[in-house]
Amino acid sequence: MDFAVQLGGIEFDRLRDVAQTVEGLGFRTMYFPDHLVAEGPERQAMGVPAFDPMLQAAIVADATKRLRVGHLVLCNLFRHPAVTARSLATLDQLSGGRMVAGLGSGWTETEFRMTGIVFPEIAARLRMLDEALTCIRGLWGREPFSFDGEFYHFRAADLAPRPVQARPPIVLGGSGKGLLRIAARHADVVNIVADTGRAGYIALANAIKLSDSTFRDKVRFLRTEAERAGRDGGAIRVSGALFTVQLTDSRAAAQATVEGLAGMFGVPPAALLASPLFLVGTPDDCIAELRRRQRDWDLSEAVVSGMNAGPELLERFGREIMPHV
Repeated sequence: MDFAVQLGGIEFDRLRDVAQTVEGLGFRTMYFPDHLVAEGPERQAMGVPAFDPMLQAAIVADATKRLRVGHLVLCNLFRHPAVTARSLATLDQLSGGRMVAGLGSGWTETEFRMTGIVFPEIAARLRMLDEALTCIRGLWGREPFSFDGEFYHFRAADLAPRPVQARPPIVLGGSGKGLLRIAARHADVVNIVADTGRAGYIALANAIKLSDSTFRDKVRFLRTEAERAGRDGGAIRVSGALFTVQLTDSRAAAQATVEGLAGMFGVPPAALLASPLFLVGTPDDCIAELRRRQRDWDLSEAVVSGMNAGPELLERFGREIMPHV
């Protein structure tokens, strides 16, 4: 299994050091979110700046040698596909071919209401994302690109720079059937998270609905849709975000932590333990649970939320968990 870290509002004077530490621990990828407002569950302000994720990724690319760098995920509504294609190709050039192209339809309604940026209904956002992915791949090709779609139009567009990688990996994030159908056509990696697209925010009651069984159902749906699209469904890698990781020194301490979190979410402790969003327990128990997810869910990437995990936890995770999964 590969491991990644997602970081958000980390100050620039620390970012290089954190990136080098993460690389040294053996994490494969560092991702950044793309928001104008850092918003937590139930529309709560997180109290951290929403830095430009392209600049953050460029700093990490320059500071590291092996770490792949990208986004979970860039909001398609914030940039025209030509701008996205150029920025990501530039990042691939800067990193020597380590860019990961993460894109999504956009979901945080608050930032659109604040800024007046157009925020269509989810169906239109998904059609825009579908077209944008086609356009970005086309712009990265070696021949001039033409396209006449519902939202985007290109006429013999011949843009440089192009990526170093012949086919940069595309990561899509989400979990609704519409997003998964698009991922089945375009994605190399799919980060399956709780559905936020229709609600426009992270609702705790909705987040906990992403369970052991629903995660597996979504993976099966993704693979089936990929086969219908003429792709090898088994070749698409499945990624899962660990928004809360708690490593404890005893099972008693783990149980107390789980009971506290379960009470907050209003679910039985067993349901929280099996939730894809949580990983709580002793190192041995966490290793066993990640191995189970790898086996039962076909999980190939686990993304630790560095926004909720401090440097000590990342260090411990890298030393005590990752080498054994």
